[in-house]
Amino acid sequence: MTQSRQSPQSPQSLLSLERATVRFDGRPVLDAVDLGVAEGEIVCVLGPSGSGKSTLLRAVAGLQPLDSGSLSLDGRDQARVPAHRRGVGLMFQDHQLFPQRDVDGNVAFGLRMHGFPRAEQDDRVRDLLELVGLPGAARRGVASLSGGEQQRVALARALAPRPRLLMLDEPLGQLDRSLRERLVVELRELFGRLGTTVLAVTHDQGEAFALADRVVVMRDGRIAQSGTPLEVWQRPVDEFVARFLGFDNVVAATVSGQVADTPWGKVPVPEGSAQGPCALLVRPAGVRVVAAGEGLRCTVAARTFRGTHVAVHLSTEGAPRLEAACALREAPEPGDEIGVVFDAAEVVVLRR
Repeated sequence: MTQSRQSPQSPQSLLSLERATVRFDGRPVLDAVDLGVAEGEIVCVLGPSGSGKSTLLRAVAGLQPLDSGSLSLDGRDQARVPAHRRGVGLMFQDHQLFPQRDVDGNVAFGLRMHGFPRAEQDDRVRDLLELVGLPGAARRGVASLSGGEQQRVALARALAPRPRLLMLDEPLGQLDRSLRERLVVELRELFGRLGTTVLAVTHDQGEAFALADRVVVMRDGRIAQSGTPLEVWQRPVDEFVARFLGFDNVVAATVSGQVADTPWGKVPVPEGSAQGPCALLVRPAGVRVVAAGEGLRCTVAARTFRGTHVAVHLSTEGAPRLEAACALREAPEPGDEIGVVFDAAEVVVLRR
């Protein structure tokens, strides 16, 4: 998990949305959203298709007008400011490079549109190509570049006019996983060196959690949860967020004291948990495998190797399946009869 470079509660927001609403055919796709992005902060917006995250980005860029609410940059309302005068940079998933121009022509495009002198354009392009790891590539045709190299050129082009806010729309979505994982680390380091303020949208949780100071999860046009990557990962607020993050051990439960009644039997909950009916998340790390005859009786249905651990899928009589996270050498085999107990430290009481 990454550490925040700047508190998301900073009183000075570069970007501020208040009850921002966009409707398509009368239906709100952005529904009274309140969001602030502080100077120098990296905010990643996550959500399933149709959650409103791309509409949010387009509204900030000036490509989609608000139907109600307000949007300000540096404290200035942007309602009547066209996209090309907002001083923001936008990088799309497909890069949208100009195929007829070389790398220099692509990176310098915004500088020319802003009337920068030619010598300053040349210096800026050279510096940016060094910065994104493409020194000496100015005269290469973009068609000759790999996907990762094209992504770097698109980033250099977006950064060239020194935007006060850089927006990324699924920036690494077309790249293979190993390249995405490498580039997201490089982006994080680059934005840190430049002090760039970033608003990014992505469907890839790993990408968002590696890049962001703050993660915003959207659902049906609204913000379901906002917090640091660690906060959101450790304490999803409800069943939707928990399942979106990939957790499957979620059931209806009733909490009384420090115990929850669940389809899996009695499950301990952290001290101070909310009482009464709830949804309950048990992280796979909190499902502890013990000898058969102890704890909840289970049968190993399948195993999945996850690199750092083995996901063990357990069937239980009359209750939903459970997933346990086990060390490779300790993982039981499919068909084994085992018992499980639960660790309260890995249990989260969710809002219904």
